[in-house]
Amino acid sequence: MNFKLKVWRQRSGTSPGSFKDYDAKDIPAEASFLEMLDIVNESLNENGEDPIAFDSDCREGICGMCSLVINGIPHGPGKGTTCQLYMRRFAEGETIWIEPFRAAALPPVKDLVVDRSAFDCIIEAGGYIVVRTGSAPEANSLPVPKHDADLSMEAAACIGCGACVAACPNSSAMLFVSAKVSHLGLLPQGQAERDSRVLHMVRKMDELGFGNCRNHYECEAVCPAEVSATFISRLNRDYAVAVIRQGVAV
Repeated sequence: MNFKLKVWRQRSGTSPGSFKDYDAKDIPAEASFLEMLDIVNESLNENGEDPIAFDSDCREGICGMCSLVINGIPHGPGKGTTCQLYMRRFAEGETIWIEPFRAAALPPVKDLVVDRSAFDCIIEAGGYIVVRTGSAPEANSLPVPKHDADLSMEAAACIGCGACVAACPNSSAMLFVSAKVSHLGLLPQGQAERDSRVLHMVRKMDELGFGNCRNHYECEAVCPAEVSATFISRLNRDYAVAVIRQGVAV
């Protein structure tokens, strides 16, 4: 298959960028989107040109590194991450626009690479529990209702790719934060830090420049892990309760 690519090129985060035209020729239909970029980069290297910079790691839809906006959609058409997108989804000769995630809190690094360390800062602010170290406890010593366990697992499915931020008109990270708050807050082991967790993580999110949720639901529509926006409602309730408790304690 052959494609016309319009790729965002930017030498550094402080330099101006623009779209550049490239030809992707003789691409196998079964190739993934990242493998297609690998083939294009091999051609660029052979011609002595600077290859296109993009993030990738596991290429199995787990790590969340492969964050690209393809034809205006984070991760491209369909469900799943960019590395799970195959070129057979595109028409022969199609023009494909490729650009990085765009948000003030995710500054550009080079070409299609953005700095997503803001997510790490949010996790560091409260994404942990204090437990006794040592051997694993007996599985049945602390019963967890199945409904709560299932919800926690759904929230924990978030891979932190940032597609929710890229899709949101307000560049909100509420879906990401709500998933990280909920998957611990729903379990008995996460109750000790429940109030401090939601307060610290939401305040860190605001501090880093992410916008607030306005119920556009674009985040849910593009999430490769299909994390539900109902977790945002749970986050808002937990935050309100934590603020009240903090006020009473003071």
